[in-house]
Amino acid sequence: MSWNKNRDRLHEAAFSSVKAISKNKELTSSTGLSQRPPVDKNIIIPSAPRSSKDLNKWRGESDYQAFWHLYHKKTQEVSLTLPARMIFNELEISRVELLGSDKYIGAKKNISEYLNQRSLNMHDKKSLNFLAYGANLWLKSLAKFNLNDESVNIIQIFKEKYKLDKSSESIGDSLIQNIKDQEKFKKLSLKFLEKLDLYKDVSEEDEEIDAADSPGSTNDIENEDIEAESELSDSDENDSKDFQGEIDDDHKESLDAIDDTSIQEEIEAATYPNNQFSNDIKKNYSIYTTNFDEIIDAKDLVTSDESLRLRNQLDNLIKPHLATIGKLANRLQRLLLAKQNTSWNYNLEEGILDNARLHRVIASPGYPLSFKEETENNFKDTVVSLLIDNSGSMRGRSISLAAICADIIGSTLERCQVKTEILGFTTKHWKGGDSKKLWVIKGNQSNPGRLNDIRHIIYKSADNSWRRSRKYFGAMLREGLLKENVDGEALAWSHERLIKRPEERKILIVISDGAPVDDSTLSANREDFLDNHLREIISKIENDSPVDLQAIGIGHDVTKYYKNALTINRAEELGEVLLEELTKLFND
Repeated sequence: MSWNKNRDRLHEAAFSSVKAISKNKELTSSTGLSQRPPVDKNIIIPSAPRSSKDLNKWRGESDYQAFWHLYHKKTQEVSLTLPARMIFNELEISRVELLGSDKYIGAKKNISEYLNQRSLNMHDKKSLNFLAYGANLWLKSLAKFNLNDESVNIIQIFKEKYKLDKSSESIGDSLIQNIKDQEKFKKLSLKFLEKLDLYKDVSEEDEEIDAADSPGSTNDIENEDIEAESELSDSDENDSKDFQGEIDDDHKESLDAIDDTSIQEEIEAATYPNNQFSNDIKKNYSIYTTNFDEIIDAKDLVTSDESLRLRNQLDNLIKPHLATIGKLANRLQRLLLAKQNTSWNYNLEEGILDNARLHRVIASPGYPLSFKEETENNFKDTVVSLLIDNSGSMRGRSISLAAICADIIGSTLERCQVKTEILGFTTKHWKGGDSKKLWVIKGNQSNPGRLNDIRHIIYKSADNSWRRSRKYFGAMLREGLLKENVDGEALAWSHERLIKRPEERKILIVISDGAPVDDSTLSANREDFLDNHLREIISKIENDSPVDLQAIGIGHDVTKYYKNALTINRAEELGEVLLEELTKLFND
């Protein structure tokens, strides 16, 4: 019992230890899964363990971050592919962990238990995350680090994958010998990547293209491979080439400033108090203050260089799926365009003679002639809004899938001249921001309502072109963006935007991985406060709104919230599912 009472103090104690070890007083902390490697100055510490026996491995996760901030210094960036970048990062993580373990005996035990526990949780042997982690453990093994059987197994798979030989071991020994010299260690790491056929010097011409890659968290981003069909028709081959061409053409575009005044006007005009849809159910939901909330355009979240880097990173994630995605996207396009031009009304008294029914007149001369008339199913009078959960639980593979979704839907529907907007939602801070500070200053009133500063993001407005907007879709992969999620307000906001649109048909697709979570709000209100609000908003849309609502769960079943919902677990499922659901929506 006493342990549970002290759990709340453990986070503060761990963070104090991190600041003391790292000798960096500017660090901030939050709760969640740590990033590999850490970014900026935010320390992410998991929730405290429920048993003292798990304390060491829990401390190990914060110790590794402390050692990173103590021993890692920023160096000149090197252009690397995603697999090479992940291994390069893990080698550097291993270096700082070894340095810290040599200096702090207690931390060595913590790091060892943390690594061994992490090894037990690594299951997908084909993922880049798994293989990159193998490089970390491989260097640890050369340094005689205490590793369990599962860690040893990961090392063996890593060595077999990249065919490590004695010359590789020699490079590893040199890495250990130069562990205190980050610059020499960096050069040896690049030499090791070259040995693995993952790196080679790039020409000046290539550097401009590849300069997008820079050190950053690649936590659980899995670039899954798919097997292309052995025989593609000429049409399918052209489809995938067309889709690839769109990516290649976009790289040729400069990052010159574009006229986004329409978006800016939207941002300035939109205010949460005017959201009539959510106002209808305010008796069951309250907001402490909206003064610190934000609606922001994605291009304002990143610099030009950063947007290019993140866009390249997203393209690398898409490339393994181009053959499948390209075919499906073009198939949907052909289906919609065909429906536009070949929809008919039959059994009319005038119009075009229906030749298919002439046999009835021949068989029975008294039977009246039948006529038909071509009608246009005006899909151009449709708007589709894609609302993406940008919460911390989406980090890694889930947000990668969501970004791919945005790219596919945006490109495919624009080909069919269907208006499309891409939106995201998160919060500006972990565990509350200025809203919570104001609440504390004014006396911590009970049941204050929502206590965090929400951030709603416009990646693409319906009136802006996909080609101009897509360069900013990669902002979803930006480190530090993904925090907490207040789904109900985001859903009401996106719905309100759709309602104001002039198009006759309105479709809202939500991509999420589960329930709304905001620690500051839930700790000061009922546990079901956010959950009930989301259900009320969904129910109102599904029952009282002309908007068609569809949900896609990323790795989680969201049918407990949405009537029309499906789940995607693998990237291979993405294209087929989207084709099926969009076709169904347009057939309704």
